[in-house]
Amino acid sequence: MRIYRTPIWLQGFFKDYTWKIPTSERVIYLSFDDGPDPEVTPFVLAQLENYKAKACFFCVGDNLIKYPEIAERIRQEGHEIGNHTQHHIKGWSSRLETYIKDIQQCQENIGLPPEKTLFRPPYGRITRKQGRWVLQQGYRCIMWDILSYDYDKTLNLNDALKRIISLSREGSIIVFHDSKKAQA
Repeated sequence: MRIYRTPIWLQGFFKDYTWKIPTSERVIYLSFDDGPDPEVTPFVLAQLENYKAKACFFCVGDNLIKYPEIAERIRQEGHEIGNHTQHHIKGWSSRLETYIKDIQQCQENIGLPPEKTLFRPPYGRITRKQGRWVLQQGYRCIMWDILSYDYDKTLNLNDALKRIISLSREGSIIVFHDSKKAQA
């Protein structure tokens, strides 16, 4: 099964990024990328409400513009909105200036200063220069301890859940998606 925990050696190369939250409590941190989406995000929000859980939604700026009422619902229900760039661009294939502009556009749609905002690079791909700029602006760069692969249509949901639980540890950050690519 493809679900895995991010290797410690990889985390070591990017020590200024947050891969998990240091804690001794039995708690995990849920995050959702790529929304908001009018079909998937309301379902995710309903599930979180059922379990009285909170999450961070790393939103694409274009989707914030298209679905402001869903973004507002995310906030009203006590979840956090993080920056996931305006157009979900890949850092490795983007010039620094282009990447910065895309982050700034998304930030305008979020409506908070960078130092009050979490940032996650789409696909987890970001160059050192881009990452340095992100951190200098005051963003906290949130990566993940466990990638759920919820966008893999061949994944058996029960097996995937068992695998995620078995890999989770105190403070794990788990990535899911609130977009059509992950819709079951």
